Amino acid sequence: MKLFGFEINRIKKATDPSQLLPPSNWPGGIGGWFNVIRESFPGAWQRNVDIRLSNVLTFSTLYAVVSLIASDIGKLGLCLVEEDDDTDIWHEVEVAAFSPVIDKPNHYQTRQKFIEQWITSKLIHGNAYILKERDNRRVVVKLYVLDPQVTRPLIAPDGAIYYQLATNRLAGIDGLVGIDMSEVTPNTQVTIPASEIIHDVNVPLYHPLCGVSPISACGLAALQGLTIQTNSNTFFANGSRPGGVLSAPGLINDDTARRLKEYWEQNYSGDNAGKVAVLGDGLKYETMAISAEDAQLINQLRWTSEQVCTAFHVPPWLVGVGPMPSYSNVEAINQQYYSQCLQALIEAVEALLDEGLGLKAAGYGSEFKLDDLLKMDTSTQVRTYGEGIVRGLLAPNEGRRKLNLPPVEGGDTPYLQQQNYSLAALDKRDSQDNAFAMAKPAFGSTPTPTPLPPPAVPKVLPPPPLDWSAERCLKGFSDAGA
Repeated sequence: MKLFGFEINRIKKATDPSQLLPPSNWPGGIGGWFNVIRESFPGAWQRNVDIRLSNVLTFSTLYAVVSLIASDIGKLGLCLVEEDDDTDIWHEVEVAAFSPVIDKPNHYQTRQKFIEQWITSKLIHGNAYILKERDNRRVVVKLYVLDPQVTRPLIAPDGAIYYQLATNRLAGIDGLVGIDMSEVTPNTQVTIPASEIIHDVNVPLYHPLCGVSPISACGLAALQGLTIQTNSNTFFANGSRPGGVLSAPGLINDDTARRLKEYWEQNYSGDNAGKVAVLGDGLKYETMAISAEDAQLINQLRWTSEQVCTAFHVPPWLVGVGPMPSYSNVEAINQQYYSQCLQALIEAVEALLDEGLGLKAAGYGSEFKLDDLLKMDTSTQVRTYGEGIVRGLLAPNEGRRKLNLPPVEGGDTPYLQQQNYSLAALDKRDSQDNAFAMAKPAFGSTPTPTPLPPPAVPKVLPPPPLDWSAERCLKGFSDAGA
């Protein structure tokens, strides 16, 4: 049987497929890991208390946490990077062999939805299985996220790892296995080697190939929250009135008690709640159920939501549980959320893509653009980038690019003030025996004085000639007589 042009049942020592066994603590059947949590607390299995994913995922906080993490990672840009041999700095590149599958993983999903499904599968089921499709060059051209409930790892006697898959028409499994299409059923299974699967394991508590979902730790709290909401719905459907007891001072036989109960439920419960009842013969109605206020309903519901957030390492206020932090530093808030919740998931995806696509062997790598997540407020951005430009860490155009502004002419060079010295000049100065000694002439040499230029001789102008004309003399006598 062939898949993507090569034989899939390649077993070195164990040629019998029956010798391929799942991990020792894998659940029975081909179902996913922890699809049903049967022992959420001691004695739960004996009491038939099962926590099913289809139930607990309807709890609003659990749905909000899973969708928040998946969407936040999915919205990050994913790019192909290469390390510069001279500067050891990673920069984004485009390579025909790898860039297309990163930009468009398959024919029916965008990159964002592909990453979201990857993370969602890992968080809910504890495992994410990504199938590779190769071309004739053995280069991965498509990636498919498989259903973790019908996928499981198998281990050969020699330690080789295989994966058992079920029919998946979106991934083209049933059309490429070389079997008659009339024989394909939803239970058709295919076995492929581990080299064709990217397996992302979430916290392998029991086995390296068996990831555990955070729901196994908070499923009971989610189920409790659902129970609280169900009881609250029943309470309000009964006119916000708790149940009670009709009592009489004397003895009441069974027929009379049954008749009074049916009459009361028919006329004074449900849509008839709140009507005026007339009681005689000493009958008395007393409430028996605990009211929502006495049971601290809101506090209990908040506690269950906080337990869900704790299991997923999500700050409660991000999903509407509890107040927001008092400080207004957006960068610090996002940094805390990234470091305690998202970083491990992001690093795992990058490492698995590097290995699964063969990027590391080719000198490349995959990297999420964290700037889309760790955004600062406007005033902090201007202050931070402006400080970097003043100190010569950033060129003006680099700071403008981070603020989504166009470049300006002459802004591609970092600048410093004139009185600052370069590190090379300071190193040359410090390499001397006495870095602070003044430069002196060599012994035995007489410095040649620089001759001074001759002083400038001021130019003296001759006095103007005297005017002894008769008119000038007469004018002079006239001015003197006046």
